[in-house]
Amino acid sequence: MSESRFSGPSRRPSLLTDQYELTMVQAALASGAAERRCVFEVFARRLPEGRRYGVVAGTGRLLEQLTDFRFGDEELADLERRGIVDAATLRWLADYRFSGEITGYGEGECYLPGSPVLTVEGSFAEAVLLETFVLSVLNHDSAIAAAASRMTAAAGERPCLEMGARRTHEEASVAAARAAYIAGFVGTSVLAAGARYDIPTIGTAAHAFTLLHDSEPEAFAAQIASLGPGTTLLVDTYDVTTGVENAIKAGGPGLGAVRLDSGDLVAQAHAVRAQLDRLGARATKITVTSDLDEFAIAALAAAPVDSYGVGTQLVTGSGAPTAGMVYKLVAREGANGELLPVAKKSQAKAGVGGRKWAVRRRDAEGVADLELLGTGSAQTPAGDEYRPLQRTLVTHGEVVETSGLTEARERHQASRAELPVTARQLSRGEAAIPTVMS
Repeated sequence: MSESRFSGPSRRPSLLTDQYELTMVQAALASGAAERRCVFEVFARRLPEGRRYGVVAGTGRLLEQLTDFRFGDEELADLERRGIVDAATLRWLADYRFSGEITGYGEGECYLPGSPVLTVEGSFAEAVLLETFVLSVLNHDSAIAAAASRMTAAAGERPCLEMGARRTHEEASVAAARAAYIAGFVGTSVLAAGARYDIPTIGTAAHAFTLLHDSEPEAFAAQIASLGPGTTLLVDTYDVTTGVENAIKAGGPGLGAVRLDSGDLVAQAHAVRAQLDRLGARATKITVTSDLDEFAIAALAAAPVDSYGVGTQLVTGSGAPTAGMVYKLVAREGANGELLPVAKKSQAKAGVGGRKWAVRRRDAEGVADLELLGTGSAQTPAGDEYRPLQRTLVTHGEVVETSGLTEARERHQASRAELPVTARQLSRGEAAIPTVMS
């Protein structure tokens, strides 16, 4: 078994990048272009098939780690040992600290194709180094948040609970819980997410706990004795009808909830609700799990379900595990010191040069009908119907964004509510509103 050459696990994100970021810096240092002022933008050319909007998530995590994006002795020694870059570049990296400006859409904001969700300005060398790091955070978290938003929209007022840790990388599980919380989930099973981000944590018992005991009544009695009658009992280890009977015998009519984790959840929910009511447990809630996605949640809308536990489909983006965002150079310093627009011209991936501004237009009823983008040469429209979308996040390398998860949750709720009602449809369709370049 190979072992890490680092003496301990590095917490710096600086090597969580592609090699060509560093080799570009080396070549730019040699050519004299490394210090040219540049503007990079993050955007998605298109939404995943059938999606009506995306959700910006991960910005807070990105800003948390930005100050740690450094190259310490261990990282530099590793790069030198492997011959990745030359001595001059190693000296430059030793002093690296991002000192530029970052603006972007507020975390939780809905976005459309072409939306400039993040803009990074600095020297070419210092800004290009962030490319892979920025994209890895935003592409993952935004994909999870978009899936979570579709699920919470389908659930309506019923709470959704995140429990997908065992279906993804251990660190990705924490990021996924955070992204889902932004998009309206009310809790997570991942203790690390609760510890790091103060997200409410949930969980009681699995089938293994019931199987451990000699009988289901014995298992239920033990759980209630430890966790109290407000707990949730998993009633489908053996027979659901018998399980519900045993649950109410153990917890009484004040039992908190029962959980269903298999079978025809719609039919079972109706049958269990009727059984609970007959047993006098009218306040006992029903929570359902078992590979739910937004479509399954929508199918359960008419069933007497009180909450949903979602795992695999959430942490894998419900079929769209990446947001498809790119990080592109859109302007660079010219010979006269002014920023010149630049863009790719290649077929199918042609870009629009120049730093973008972005506003969302709303009609007289407050419903968004247009995402309007423009470059510095086009005047930003005025009027209450236009809502600016970009915020200052970093100034002179210092993080100035102060909003947290609570604000991100509120921002997402307001941003989604502002979109046309068709945005919440799960059927295939175009983006909720068009994006137009001014």
